[in-house]
Amino acid sequence: MFNLQNWGLMRIARLAAGGIVLWNALADHQPLLGLMGGFLLLQAVLNIGCGTGGCGVAAPRQQPQNFTQESTKDIEYEEIH
Repeated sequence: MFNLQNWGLMRIARLAAGGIVLWNALADHQPLLGLMGGFLLLQAVLNIGCGTGGCGVAAPRQQPQNFTQESTKDIEYEEIH
């Protein structure tokens, strides 16, 4: 039914934190806190989030071998007052 093989420590922590926050939001009638708890639960269920390579920066593109500084054209700017 559910694939539980990819459940790591951070995913379980997000699930637990989201559940606790959502429970407290419902008990205290706090809609903003409920949104944050729902967001944590959604991260855990969908396995998304910014952690350990979850939101990495793209690797820089390699320049072509025939690329040289001389092949680029200098841009001239005109100051406008």
